[in-house]
Amino acid sequence: MGHRYAIIGTGRQGTAAAYDLGLFAEAEFILMADSDPAAAEAAAERVNTLLGRDLAQATALDARDQAGVISELEEHGVQAMLAATPYFMNLGLTQAAISTGIHMTDLGGNSEVVFAQLKLSAQAAKAGISIVPDCGLGPGMITTLALYAMEALDQAQDVFIWDCGLPQHPTEPWNYSLGFSIEGLTNEYDGDCVFIREGKTTLVPALAELERLEFPAPIGELEAFTTAGGITSAARTFAGKLRTLQNKTMRYPGHYAALKVIQQLGLLSTEPTEIDGHLVRPRSVLHALWEPQIRAEAGETDLALIRTLATGTLDGKPAQAQVDLQLLYDEKTGFTAMEQGTGWHASIFTAAVAAGEVEPGVVPVELALTGEAFVQQAARRGFDIRRELRT
Repeated sequence: MGHRYAIIGTGRQGTAAAYDLGLFAEAEFILMADSDPAAAEAAAERVNTLLGRDLAQATALDARDQAGVISELEEHGVQAMLAATPYFMNLGLTQAAISTGIHMTDLGGNSEVVFAQLKLSAQAAKAGISIVPDCGLGPGMITTLALYAMEALDQAQDVFIWDCGLPQHPTEPWNYSLGFSIEGLTNEYDGDCVFIREGKTTLVPALAELERLEFPAPIGELEAFTTAGGITSAARTFAGKLRTLQNKTMRYPGHYAALKVIQQLGLLSTEPTEIDGHLVRPRSVLHALWEPQIRAEAGETDLALIRTLATGTLDGKPAQAQVDLQLLYDEKTGFTAMEQGTGWHASIFTAAVAAGEVEPGVVPVELALTGEAFVQQAARRGFDIRRELRT
Protein backbone atom coordinates (compact mmCIF):
# COMPACT_ATOMS: atom_id res chain seq x y z
CA MET A 1 0.00 0.00 0.00
CA GLY A 2 1.34 3.39 -0.97
CA HIS A 3 1.57 6.68 0.89
CA ARG A 4 -0.52 9.83 0.56
CA TYR A 5 1.53 13.02 0.50
CA ALA A 6 0.85 16.75 0.39
CA ILE A 7 3.06 19.51 -0.94
CA ILE A 8 2.15 22.88 0.60
CA GLY A 9 3.60 25.47 -1.78
CA THR A 10 3.91 24.34 -5.39
CA GLY A 11 6.78 26.51 -6.55
CA ARG A 12 10.01 25.21 -8.04
CA GLN A 13 11.21 23.19 -5.05
CA GLY A 14 7.80 21.77 -4.14
CA THR A 15 7.20 20.57 -7.70
CA ALA A 16 10.60 18.87 -7.82
CA ALA A 17 9.89 17.16 -4.49
CA ALA A 18 6.50 15.93 -5.69
CA TYR A 19 8.06 14.40 -8.81
CA ASP A 20 10.64 12.59 -6.70
CA LEU A 21 8.04 11.29 -4.26
CA GLY A 22 6.07 9.93 -7.18
CA LEU A 23 9.14 8.25 -8.63
CA PHE A 24 10.83 6.81 -5.54
CA ALA A 25 8.58 7.03 -2.45
CA GLU A 26 5.67 4.64 -3.06
CA ALA A 27 3.24 7.51 -3.53
CA GLU A 28 -0.38 6.66 -4.31
CA PHE A 29 -1.58 10.28 -4.10
CA ILE A 30 0.06 13.72 -3.93
CA LEU A 31 -1.94 16.82 -3.04
CA MET A 32 -0.45 19.95 -4.66
CA ALA A 33 -1.68 22.90 -2.55
CA ASP A 34 -0.99 26.56 -3.24
CA SER A 35 -2.65 29.90 -2.61
CA ASP A 36 -2.41 30.44 -6.38
CA PRO A 37 -4.80 27.93 -8.02
CA ALA A 38 -3.12 28.29 -11.42
CA ALA A 39 0.28 27.49 -9.90
CA ALA A 40 -1.11 24.40 -8.19
CA GLU A 41 -2.75 23.21 -11.42
CA ALA A 42 0.41 23.78 -13.46
CA ALA A 43 2.55 21.94 -10.90
CA ALA A 44 0.18 18.97 -10.72
CA GLU A 45 0.01 18.76 -14.52
CA ARG A 46 3.80 18.86 -14.82
CA VAL A 47 4.30 16.13 -12.20
CA ASN A 48 1.69 13.90 -13.82
CA THR A 49 3.19 14.43 -17.27
CA LEU A 50 6.71 13.62 -16.10
CA LEU A 51 5.55 10.52 -14.22
CA GLY A 52 3.21 9.35 -16.96
CA ARG A 53 0.29 8.81 -14.57
CA ASP A 54 -2.38 10.83 -12.74
CA LEU A 55 -0.92 10.98 -9.24
CA ALA A 56 -0.95 14.66 -8.31
CA GLN A 57 -4.12 16.65 -7.62
CA ALA A 58 -4.24 20.44 -7.33
CA THR A 59 -6.10 22.47 -4.73
CA ALA A 60 -6.21 26.13 -3.70
CA LEU A 61 -5.04 26.58 -0.12
CA ASP A 62 -3.66 29.46 1.94
CA ALA A 63 -0.92 28.00 4.16
CA ARG A 64 -1.60 30.73 6.74
CA ASP A 65 -5.16 29.43 7.22
CA GLN A 66 -4.48 26.74 9.81
CA ALA A 67 -8.10 25.55 9.97
CA GLY A 68 -8.21 25.32 6.17
CA VAL A 69 -4.94 23.39 6.09
CA ILE A 70 -6.19 20.92 8.70
CA SER A 71 -9.46 20.41 6.84
CA GLU A 72 -7.74 19.85 3.48
CA LEU A 73 -5.20 17.39 4.87
CA GLU A 74 -7.83 15.35 6.69
CA GLU A 75 -10.20 15.33 3.72
CA HIS A 76 -7.56 13.76 1.48
CA GLY A 77 -6.19 11.33 4.07
CA VAL A 78 -2.68 12.77 3.87
CA GLN A 79 -0.02 10.87 5.84
CA ALA A 80 2.98 13.17 5.35
CA MET A 81 3.39 16.71 4.06
CA LEU A 82 6.23 18.88 2.88
CA ALA A 83 5.98 22.59 3.64
CA ALA A 84 7.67 24.18 0.62
CA THR A 85 6.62 27.59 1.86
CA PRO A 86 8.46 30.71 3.05
CA TYR A 87 10.04 30.09 6.46
CA PHE A 88 7.61 32.28 8.40
CA MET A 89 4.72 29.88 7.65
CA ASN A 90 6.45 26.78 9.02
CA LEU A 91 5.52 27.14 12.70
CA GLY A 92 1.80 27.35 11.92
CA LEU A 93 2.06 24.34 9.62
CA THR A 94 3.91 22.44 12.36
CA GLN A 95 1.02 23.11 14.70
CA ALA A 96 -1.40 21.92 11.99
CA ALA A 97 0.62 18.73 11.54
CA ILE A 98 0.48 18.00 15.27
CA SER A 99 -3.29 18.67 15.34
CA THR A 100 -3.92 16.22 12.52
CA GLY A 101 -1.30 13.60 13.39
CA ILE A 102 0.42 14.01 10.03
CA HIS A 103 4.18 13.70 9.52
CA MET A 104 5.93 16.80 8.17
CA THR A 105 9.11 18.18 6.72
CA ASP A 106 9.90 21.73 5.64
CA LEU A 107 12.55 23.79 3.85
CA GLY A 108 13.42 25.79 6.97
CA GLY A 109 16.07 28.46 6.77
CA ASN A 110 15.32 30.63 9.81
CA SER A 111 16.95 29.78 13.13
CA GLU A 112 14.31 31.35 15.37
CA VAL A 113 11.48 29.48 13.64
CA VAL A 114 13.35 26.17 13.84
CA PHE A 115 14.07 26.63 17.55
CA ALA A 116 10.35 27.34 18.11
CA GLN A 117 9.46 24.16 16.21
CA LEU A 118 11.89 22.08 18.29
CA LYS A 119 10.08 23.23 21.45
CA LEU A 120 7.00 21.38 20.16
CA SER A 121 8.83 18.04 20.02
CA ALA A 122 7.00 16.51 23.00
CA GLN A 123 3.63 17.42 21.44
CA ALA A 124 4.64 15.86 18.13
CA ALA A 125 5.86 12.70 19.86
CA LYS A 126 2.58 12.45 21.78
CA ALA A 127 0.75 12.69 18.46
CA GLY A 128 2.94 9.86 17.16
CA ILE A 129 4.39 11.85 14.28
CA SER A 130 7.83 12.83 13.05
CA ILE A 131 8.61 16.40 11.95
CA VAL A 132 11.95 17.30 10.37
CA PRO A 133 12.61 21.01 9.79
CA ASP A 134 15.43 22.47 7.68
CA CYS A 135 15.42 20.07 4.74
CA GLY A 136 16.61 21.15 1.29
CA LEU A 137 20.03 22.07 -0.06
CA GLY A 138 21.20 24.58 2.51
CA PRO A 139 19.84 24.17 5.13
CA GLY A 140 19.47 20.45 4.75
CA MET A 141 21.88 18.55 2.54
CA ILE A 142 24.86 20.62 3.69
CA THR A 143 24.35 19.21 7.19
CA THR A 144 23.66 15.68 5.94
CA LEU A 145 26.85 15.65 3.86
CA ALA A 146 28.77 17.06 6.82
CA LEU A 147 27.54 14.00 8.72
CA TYR A 148 28.75 11.80 5.86
CA ALA A 149 32.21 13.37 6.18
CA MET A 150 32.22 12.99 9.96
CA GLU A 151 31.20 9.32 9.71
CA ALA A 152 34.46 8.56 7.88
CA LEU A 153 36.47 9.54 10.99
CA ASP A 154 36.74 7.99 14.43
CA GLN A 155 36.50 11.46 15.95
CA ALA A 156 35.68 14.68 14.11
CA GLN A 157 36.93 17.96 15.55
CA ASP A 158 36.42 20.76 13.02
CA VAL A 159 33.76 20.78 10.28
CA PHE A 160 33.60 23.36 7.51
CA ILE A 161 30.83 23.63 4.91
CA TRP A 162 30.60 25.62 1.68
CA ASP A 163 27.65 25.61 -0.73
CA CYS A 164 26.04 27.56 -3.54
CA GLY A 165 23.53 27.63 -6.35
CA LEU A 166 24.79 29.64 -9.32
CA PRO A 167 24.06 30.22 -13.01
CA GLN A 168 26.34 28.25 -15.33
CA HIS A 169 26.64 31.36 -17.51
CA PRO A 170 26.63 34.41 -15.22
CA THR A 171 25.82 37.87 -16.52
CA GLU A 172 26.67 41.31 -15.19
CA PRO A 173 26.06 43.11 -12.96
CA TRP A 174 24.95 40.49 -10.40
CA ASN A 175 26.49 37.25 -11.76
CA TYR A 176 23.71 35.47 -9.90
CA SER A 177 20.28 33.98 -10.64
CA LEU A 178 17.63 33.35 -8.01
CA GLY A 179 16.00 29.92 -8.23
CA PHE A 180 13.87 30.01 -5.07
CA SER A 181 11.91 32.45 -2.88
CA ILE A 182 13.54 35.86 -2.47
CA GLU A 183 12.22 35.82 1.12
CA GLY A 184 14.52 32.86 1.73
CA LEU A 185 17.46 34.57 0.05
CA THR A 186 17.37 37.83 1.98
CA ASN A 187 16.70 35.91 5.21
CA GLU A 188 20.12 34.28 4.74
CA TYR A 189 21.83 37.67 4.39
CA ASP A 190 20.48 39.25 7.58
CA GLY A 191 21.01 38.67 11.28
CA ASP A 192 23.31 36.14 12.91
CA CYS A 193 24.58 32.72 11.89
CA VAL A 194 24.48 29.96 14.52
CA PHE A 195 27.91 28.26 14.48
CA ILE A 196 30.17 26.32 16.83
CA ARG A 197 33.40 28.06 17.74
CA GLU A 198 35.79 26.70 20.37
CA GLY A 199 33.23 24.03 21.23
CA LYS A 200 30.39 26.47 22.01
CA THR A 201 27.28 27.54 20.12
CA THR A 202 28.18 31.02 18.91
CA LEU A 203 26.42 33.78 16.98
CA VAL A 204 28.40 35.17 14.04
CA PRO A 205 27.13 38.03 11.84
CA ALA A 206 25.93 37.24 8.33
CA LEU A 207 27.85 38.68 5.36
CA ALA A 208 31.22 38.46 7.12
CA GLU A 209 34.50 36.49 7.07
CA LEU A 210 35.11 36.61 3.31
CA GLU A 211 37.41 33.94 1.86
CA ARG A 212 38.11 32.48 -1.59
CA LEU A 213 38.05 28.90 -2.86
CA GLU A 214 39.24 27.36 -6.11
CA PHE A 215 37.26 24.78 -8.10
CA PRO A 216 38.12 22.96 -11.33
CA ALA A 217 37.40 24.72 -14.63
CA PRO A 218 35.07 26.06 -15.82
CA ILE A 219 33.98 27.21 -12.34
CA GLY A 220 37.30 28.62 -11.12
CA GLU A 221 37.52 30.94 -8.13
CA LEU A 222 34.53 31.60 -5.89
CA GLU A 223 34.19 33.84 -2.88
CA ALA A 224 32.57 32.56 0.32
CA PHE A 225 31.04 34.36 3.28
CA THR A 226 28.82 33.69 6.28
CA THR A 227 25.05 33.39 5.85
CA ALA A 228 22.29 32.74 8.38
CA GLY A 229 19.98 29.76 8.81
CA GLY A 230 22.15 27.03 7.30
CA ILE A 231 23.09 24.82 10.24
CA THR A 232 20.74 26.03 12.97
CA SER A 233 20.06 22.92 15.05
CA ALA A 234 23.39 21.22 14.32
CA ALA A 235 25.20 24.05 16.07
CA ARG A 236 23.39 23.00 19.23
CA THR A 237 23.44 19.23 18.67
CA PHE A 238 27.23 19.12 18.25
CA ALA A 239 28.19 21.80 20.77
CA GLY A 240 30.80 20.31 23.11
CA LYS A 241 31.43 17.50 20.62
CA LEU A 242 32.96 19.56 17.81
CA ARG A 243 35.42 22.41 18.20
CA THR A 244 34.22 24.10 15.01
CA LEU A 245 31.12 23.87 12.84
CA GLN A 246 30.34 26.55 10.29
CA ASN A 247 28.94 27.09 6.81
CA LYS A 248 29.54 29.72 4.14
CA THR A 249 27.70 30.54 0.93
CA MET A 250 29.70 30.87 -2.30
CA ARG A 251 29.23 33.34 -5.14
CA TYR A 252 31.15 34.45 -8.21
CA PRO A 253 33.79 37.12 -7.44
CA GLY A 254 32.39 40.61 -6.96
CA HIS A 255 28.93 39.64 -5.73
CA TYR A 256 29.89 40.00 -2.07
CA ALA A 257 30.80 43.67 -2.53
CA ALA A 258 27.33 44.35 -3.97
CA LEU A 259 25.69 42.58 -1.02
CA LYS A 260 27.64 44.69 1.44
CA VAL A 261 26.34 47.86 -0.25
CA ILE A 262 22.77 46.54 0.05
CA GLN A 263 23.41 45.75 3.71
CA GLN A 264 24.99 49.11 4.50
CA LEU A 265 22.10 50.98 2.87
CA GLY A 266 19.78 49.24 5.33
CA LEU A 267 17.78 47.51 2.61
CA LEU A 268 17.81 44.18 4.47
CA SER A 269 15.98 45.70 7.42
CA THR A 270 12.43 44.59 8.19
CA GLU A 271 11.78 47.60 10.44
CA PRO A 272 9.56 50.21 8.70
CA THR A 273 11.09 53.59 7.96
CA GLU A 274 9.24 56.79 7.04
CA ILE A 275 9.57 58.01 3.43
CA ASP A 276 7.49 60.96 2.19
CA GLY A 277 5.08 60.51 5.07
CA HIS A 278 4.60 56.77 4.52
CA LEU A 279 5.97 53.85 6.52
CA VAL A 280 7.97 51.61 4.20
CA ARG A 281 9.62 48.24 4.94
CA PRO A 282 13.12 48.49 3.37
CA ARG A 283 13.33 44.75 2.64
CA SER A 284 10.03 44.87 0.74
CA VAL A 285 11.48 47.65 -1.42
CA LEU A 286 14.57 45.52 -2.06
CA HIS A 287 12.41 42.56 -3.06
CA ALA A 288 10.33 44.64 -5.46
CA LEU A 289 13.34 46.19 -7.17
CA TRP A 290 15.92 43.39 -7.01
CA GLU A 291 13.96 40.21 -7.70
CA PRO A 292 13.07 41.11 -11.31
CA GLN A 293 16.79 41.61 -12.00
CA ILE A 294 17.98 38.29 -10.57
CA ARG A 295 15.02 35.93 -11.05
CA ALA A 296 16.17 32.88 -13.04
CA GLU A 297 14.47 32.52 -16.39
CA ALA A 298 12.73 29.33 -17.47
CA GLY A 299 15.24 26.88 -18.89
CA GLU A 300 18.25 28.76 -17.53
CA THR A 301 21.06 26.32 -16.79
CA ASP A 302 22.53 26.39 -13.31
CA LEU A 303 24.80 24.45 -10.99
CA ALA A 304 24.87 23.67 -7.29
CA LEU A 305 27.96 22.87 -5.26
CA ILE A 306 28.45 21.50 -1.77
CA ARG A 307 31.84 20.91 -0.18
CA THR A 308 32.29 19.72 3.38
CA LEU A 309 35.58 19.16 5.17
CA ALA A 310 35.81 17.32 8.48
CA THR A 311 39.14 17.12 10.30
CA GLY A 312 39.89 14.87 13.24
CA THR A 313 41.42 11.47 13.85
CA LEU A 314 41.27 7.98 12.35
CA ASP A 315 43.03 5.02 13.95
CA GLY A 316 44.73 7.43 16.31
CA LYS A 317 46.22 9.57 13.53
CA PRO A 318 45.22 13.01 12.18
CA ALA A 319 42.82 12.68 9.25
CA GLN A 320 40.56 14.66 6.95
CA ALA A 321 37.40 13.64 5.13
CA GLN A 322 36.24 15.82 2.24
CA VAL A 323 32.86 15.38 0.57
CA ASP A 324 32.00 17.06 -2.75
CA LEU A 325 28.78 17.21 -4.73
CA GLN A 326 28.10 19.03 -7.98
CA LEU A 327 24.63 19.15 -9.53
CA LEU A 328 23.76 20.49 -12.98
CA TYR A 329 20.55 21.49 -14.70
CA ASP A 330 18.74 18.34 -15.86
CA GLU A 331 17.85 18.55 -19.55
CA LYS A 332 15.60 15.47 -19.35
CA THR A 333 13.19 16.71 -16.67
CA GLY A 334 13.86 20.45 -16.84
CA PHE A 335 14.64 20.57 -13.12
CA THR A 336 17.38 22.97 -12.15
CA ALA A 337 20.29 21.96 -9.96
CA MET A 338 18.76 23.95 -7.09
CA GLU A 339 15.41 22.22 -7.55
CA GLN A 340 17.07 18.82 -7.49
CA GLY A 341 19.23 19.57 -4.48
CA THR A 342 16.49 21.27 -2.48
CA GLY A 343 13.44 19.30 -3.56
CA TRP A 344 14.99 15.86 -3.62
CA HIS A 345 16.72 16.13 -0.26
CA ALA A 346 13.36 17.19 1.19
CA SER A 347 11.50 14.38 -0.56
CA ILE A 348 13.95 11.77 0.75
CA PHE A 349 13.26 12.94 4.30
CA THR A 350 9.51 13.18 3.63
CA ALA A 351 9.53 9.58 2.44
CA ALA A 352 11.51 8.59 5.53
CA VAL A 353 8.99 10.10 7.97
CA ALA A 354 6.10 8.53 6.04
CA ALA A 355 7.80 5.13 6.26
CA GLY A 356 8.36 5.45 10.02
CA GLU A 357 12.14 5.63 9.67
CA VAL A 358 12.46 8.74 11.88
CA GLU A 359 11.67 8.70 15.58
CA PRO A 360 8.57 10.60 16.75
CA GLY A 361 8.94 14.25 17.73
CA VAL A 362 10.41 17.31 16.07
CA VAL A 363 13.73 15.85 15.02
CA PRO A 364 16.69 17.96 13.82
CA VAL A 365 17.80 17.06 10.32
CA GLU A 366 21.21 15.89 11.60
CA LEU A 367 19.52 13.32 13.86
CA ALA A 368 16.81 12.15 11.47
CA LEU A 369 18.94 10.11 9.04
CA THR A 370 22.63 9.18 8.94
CA GLY A 371 24.81 10.58 6.20
CA GLU A 372 25.31 7.07 4.82
CA ALA A 373 21.56 6.38 4.67
CA PHE A 374 20.98 9.61 2.76
CA VAL A 375 23.83 8.99 0.31
CA GLN A 376 22.36 5.59 -0.54
CA GLN A 377 19.06 7.25 -1.41
CA ALA A 378 20.77 10.12 -3.25
CA ALA A 379 22.61 7.62 -5.45
CA ARG A 380 19.25 6.36 -6.72
CA ARG A 381 18.63 9.92 -7.96
CA GLY A 382 21.97 10.01 -9.76
CA PHE A 383 23.75 12.28 -7.28
CA ASP A 384 27.51 11.84 -7.62
CA ILE A 385 28.66 12.34 -4.03
CA ARG A 386 32.39 11.83 -3.62
CA ARG A 387 34.15 11.32 -0.29
CA GLU A 388 37.93 11.50 -0.08
CA LEU A 389 39.79 10.41 3.04
CA ARG A 390 43.26 11.81 3.75
CA THR A 391 45.52 10.70 6.59
